[in-house]
This record gives sequence, structure tokens and C-alpha cells, in this order.
Amino acid sequence: MSTSTLSIRLKHARLSAGLSQEELGIRIGLEPASASTRMNRYELGKRVPAPELIERVAVELDLPAAYFYAYRHDEAELLERYFRLSESGKERLMAYLNKLE
Repeated sequence: MSTSTLSIRLKHARLSAGLSQEELGIRIGLEPASASTRMNRYELGKRVPAPELIERVAVELDLPAAYFYAYRHDEAELLERYFRLSESGKERLMAYLNKLE
């Protein structure tokens, strides 16, 4: 089975946060006995996590859930950077984008 965009993003985000598969799994509410195994299967693309689980991962890693589904790297980066902006920063960015149209 090939590695999916979601599994690649999941692993990258987890490693960027400095967490093991087990640590992340436990933090998002998986049973400690199976947390590492389940996260490993998600990262290898052997299992597809439910959208609700991705929501919990997103909250734990302080990312937008859409980040995990973005096909292109630049789109994922844009989603992450937008998510981290202050409200005034988001407003300024949107005003700038509107001028580009």
C-alpha cells in the first residue's frame, strides 16, 4: 500500500512536535496499549484515521485539520501559516489577497 498524503503529513507534524507515536496516540485519547501500533499504521498508510481522530491530532499539534489533507506541500504550508496568524494578521492577508485578484 502506498503512503498517502495524510500519512506523510501526520508523520511530519508528529516529528516536528517532537513526539513519539505512542505519546501522540495517548494525547489524542487512544488506549496506551495500542497507541503506538495504531499511529504507526496511520503513518504507514495501512489504516485511514477517521476525520474525528484527525481533528484531535490537529488540536494537539496546533494545526488546522485541513493541513493533513492538503495534497501540495505549499498548500499545507500556507494553511499552517494562516492558522498561526493573529486575527488582525488574517485580515491583512485577506485584504492583500483581494487586491491581487
